[in-house]
Amino acid sequence: MQLSHLTPDTPRRPVRVSPDERVEMVLATSPVGAHQSVWIDYRVQAPRHGTTTHADPSDDSTVGRRVPGRWTHNEGDTSYWQAFLGPFPRGARVTYEPWATAPEGDAQAPPASFRVGTRLHVALLWHQHQPLYRDPDQPIGRGSYRQPWVRLHGIRDYYAMAHLVAEHPAVHLTINLTPVLLEQLDDYLERGATDRALDLTLARAEDLDDAATGEILSTFFDADWHQQIYPYDRYHALLDMRQAGRPFRAQDVRDLQMWFNLAWFAPEFHEGTVELPGGATASVRDLVLQGRDYRHEQLQAMMDEQYKVLRAIVPIHRRLQDAGQIEVSTTPYHHPILPLLIDTDRATIDRPGTEHPPRFAYPEDARAQTAAAIEAYQRRFGRRPRGMWPAEGAVSEDAATIFAEARVRWIASDQGVLQRSGRWGYRSDDPNVLCRPYRVVTAAGDVSIFFRDTALSNDIGFHYQSYGDAWAAAQDFLRQVRERVAHRIDDPDHERVLTIALDGENAWGAYREAARPFLHALYTALEQADDLATVTFSECLDGAPDRVLDGHPSDVQARVHDLFTGSWIDEPGSAPGVDLGTWIGENEENRAWRLLGDARRALVVADVTPRSHPDAYRALYAAEGSDWFWWLGDTQDSGHDADFDALFRGHLVRAYREAGLTPPDALRTVLTPETLVWTFAGPVRSLPIGVRLTVRTNCPGGLRWRFAEGPTSTTMLTPVGGAMAGVRHHDAPLGPFEEPGRLAFTFLCGHDDCPRSAACCRPEERVVMVTPQPD
Repeated sequence: MQLSHLTPDTPRRPVRVSPDERVEMVLATSPVGAHQSVWIDYRVQAPRHGTTTHADPSDDSTVGRRVPGRWTHNEGDTSYWQAFLGPFPRGARVTYEPWATAPEGDAQAPPASFRVGTRLHVALLWHQHQPLYRDPDQPIGRGSYRQPWVRLHGIRDYYAMAHLVAEHPAVHLTINLTPVLLEQLDDYLERGATDRALDLTLARAEDLDDAATGEILSTFFDADWHQQIYPYDRYHALLDMRQAGRPFRAQDVRDLQMWFNLAWFAPEFHEGTVELPGGATASVRDLVLQGRDYRHEQLQAMMDEQYKVLRAIVPIHRRLQDAGQIEVSTTPYHHPILPLLIDTDRATIDRPGTEHPPRFAYPEDARAQTAAAIEAYQRRFGRRPRGMWPAEGAVSEDAATIFAEARVRWIASDQGVLQRSGRWGYRSDDPNVLCRPYRVVTAAGDVSIFFRDTALSNDIGFHYQSYGDAWAAAQDFLRQVRERVAHRIDDPDHERVLTIALDGENAWGAYREAARPFLHALYTALEQADDLATVTFSECLDGAPDRVLDGHPSDVQARVHDLFTGSWIDEPGSAPGVDLGTWIGENEENRAWRLLGDARRALVVADVTPRSHPDAYRALYAAEGSDWFWWLGDTQDSGHDADFDALFRGHLVRAYREAGLTPPDALRTVLTPETLVWTFAGPVRSLPIGVRLTVRTNCPGGLRWRFAEGPTSTTMLTPVGGAMAGVRHHDAPLGPFEEPGRLAFTFLCGHDDCPRSAACCRPEERVVMVTPQPD
């Protein structure tokens, strides 16, 4: 008689055994005969505290047991048997030996073993970033910031995202904070910086002139209507007043000053008092409950609460990192697309009609931006960063070399980059291929790289906000993780890692209560999952013995060959596959690269160095940030393109001046087409010939429009502003028109939950007169 046990670990189901999970063993004996029996002898070694080592035969925690097999069927000359082991606790090591007996004698299969642990690591990364909104033409101080998004996301996302995970101590994850974001927080907290919206908030409503009042009425509804305005009766009523064109009294303006800010506070501050690191507390609960009729001094009190929250952002991240619950990663300083700084000629662009700009190739700038990020991180967190999320997940072989030179241990990118790497590409749709750390071999040493699951990351960023039930959304996410990933992994030897990486701020604006119900449900579900374990990226590499998690040292990491030059995004309209075309290749983008290259070469020709003129290079490095190029061209629209254009050119002007050089006239010419924006809060009455009109609403849908005596057309509204501008709008560009005439349009709202009484749902015709350009 023979006992067939195909391989030492098969057919064992599951291959990787999770806590409290039964293990099915299938054995085969031949030939078929009477009076046969099968059993399995097994020993269980309970985990020793703080270790994941194999069983020690002398350890009295090792327990021996026997389980009989049950005959299931015969097939040909073979009998098949089934036995079940377990369940077992996390960390237990089980060694088993299959046996069979028959009148002809006994048979034994080779022993095998497995350790009970997680079936899959889940590495979450929340990326938090804002470009440098500081006006290059002004000294840091009052009114020096052109946009308020650092401050507003600070009170909604940057503190609260860390605070929220602290409420789930079993959840470990990574938060990426860019240096340029933290520099701007320092400007507010240490150098007296303010933004225009802050200054308007603190102005006495009775003292405002018509222009300032109009600016407040046009901009202080810049929030998600459904999640930030409609839930609050007074804010909703003020929006209705504005849309109806009714006049605002001073008290109405003051209430709007308050609600624009209150709506951006995280729900935690609305609902109660939050204890901050260092013992301070922050809350706006009483102001929210009051609802209306605020006094001017209450605006300053509300702003004091904002600054308490902003001061606590770095301390809470440092505390959680020191406690081992989170890892704080970073990005090269001004969020540049590193492969483009290294050499634009190597950029992957494949959209018809695009081309490379004049070559920009300054790898020394890529090194400087990386080194500056490390120095800033050490100053704030008291240690070197172990990992970096490259801006937009953009990587290349040369960029990996720069990270290795800087002793960055790990980086992360997108599944699409893995798919296009190597000579023939990688099967990144197979979780056995995707869900593992790889290593990039460079002349400066190896650097580990993780590739995010694109679809699952995007589900959190763009899909689950549509769920009315947060727990159902979280359960659906875990169902997908198990069905699409965990249950398809067949590696018995190494714990695999699923990487989920996405924007950790803008995504939450479209969720109910700023995604707090969803995130609490997600973290709770992950805490309760015995087959999944959340990890930081460094924990994945090093292991966590106290959590019974194996590590993935370099010698067990597969090498990724010919790392593709790409990012997380496939430029709309380009050939399939991720690329760098979002930042380069279109006319506006290439004009910007030409201006940047001219400035860089001017510094070289003038013998201006980072050592001799550090402020000139600081301004130049700011202009190298990815955000300016993202919003140029036709493929992306922030809703604030003119501001981004002006900031980019302003940084270059400052670089010239700090170097003692005269800025060229080309920097006075705008890169983006002249545009007026029509909104319900700021309707446009007159549009000059040759100027484009952007019609903006908060809801998806369409726009039915007609110009002069032309035909009636329908244009679909497209979502914009989700990456940096802080609010998701839906826009439709119209024009420019080359002759005077009457432009009329009607909204076709496509938001399922929009009240039919809302302005975007009413079939009212809106009219803009196209007029000759003023002399």
